[in-house]
Amino acid sequence: MLSNRSIPHCSVIPELPYANVTDAAAWLANAFGFTVRLTIGDHRVQMNAGDCAIVVVEGDAPGCRVLVRVNDVDAHAARARNAGATIVREPADHAYGERQYTARDPGGHAWTFSQSIADVAPEAWGGVSVAL
Repeated sequence: MLSNRSIPHCSVIPELPYANVTDAAAWLANAFGFTVRLTIGDHRVQMNAGDCAIVVVEGDAPGCRVLVRVNDVDAHAARARNAGATIVREPADHAYGERQYTARDPGGHAWTFSQSIADVAPEAWGGVSVAL
């Protein structure tokens, strides 16, 4: 799997929605000892949780979304579609060096699958790295 500075190295990354991303990240750092890895505007914060990661995202919906890193997004999307998954967002390349698509499972849970396609410094697309 290609390495990309703009995404954590974990294979499975929960995305947790909060009404106020900045306040939520501060609380998670204070309460659980998570550390900020990367901030993206005021709508997304990647946090280190031990040797794993979580992503705090803007949103009011309860529950979490899951981001899963895969080797071939297009093949994965085709497999998911053939198995009856609802593709919410078709595979697309993003400035932060990832190719991603999002699907919903029969329970309504959102799953985003991501393939690193380039090693991109977060500052190249508007992110802010934090020294590790």
